[in-house]
Amino acid sequence: VKIDGHLSYFLGAVGITGLTALLGVREKGHVTKGANQTMVVSGAAGACGSIAGQIGRLDGCVRVVGICGSDDKCRALVEDLGFSAAINYRQDDVCARLKECCPDGIDVYFDNVGGHISETVIAQMNKGSHVILCGQISQYNKDVPYPPPLSVETQNALQRNCITRERFLVLSYMHKAEAALCELSQWVKSGQIKVLETVVNGIENMGVAFCSMMKGGNVGKQIIKISD
Repeated sequence: VKIDGHLSYFLGAVGITGLTALLGVREKGHVTKGANQTMVVSGAAGACGSIAGQIGRLDGCVRVVGICGSDDKCRALVEDLGFSAAINYRQDDVCARLKECCPDGIDVYFDNVGGHISETVIAQMNKGSHVILCGQISQYNKDVPYPPPLSVETQNALQRNCITRERFLVLSYMHKAEAALCELSQWVKSGQIKVLETVVNGIENMGVAFCSMMKGGNVGKQIIKISD
């Protein structure tokens, strides 16, 4: 079975990546319709973040702001995926832009990157808000435990504002996977979730594609196409 002719969607939006986004938002995000919530997503133009932000909007967030690494990615988030705003962390003053884009503070943070970006986001989070600890990619080459330690100032902010930041592992929720995959496939079929992919042809180009992905060269899911 293909979704809109795309077998590749089962590697991304209607696969483990989509599950991570959906179950992360549902299990750790505490999004509530009508609660006027603002969500921020880091790594927002990647395979998981791009889906997570759309789910946040569908589940009831009134504002979804993405953080990513290029103007083209920012454009894709806002124009193609319906994010309220996007911040280019390589060029923008992230702290100042977050204040502009999130005037009521931040209620849900889908964290794919960790490090300085995440500490900047957490500093603007509201009391009783929630961090979805999905990934910490900026920290993966460092010799630190997972999740990596935060600065004392950020730890104090979490405690002072009663912000939850619990480890999230999608494999702990596989009993909910079947229903979640059905929901994701319906959203993709109806166009309520749009899927971004970066496709490279030929298995011989796998190494090049992987290195590009590790440097942020992909928009959405990085796919290697080996045949029709």
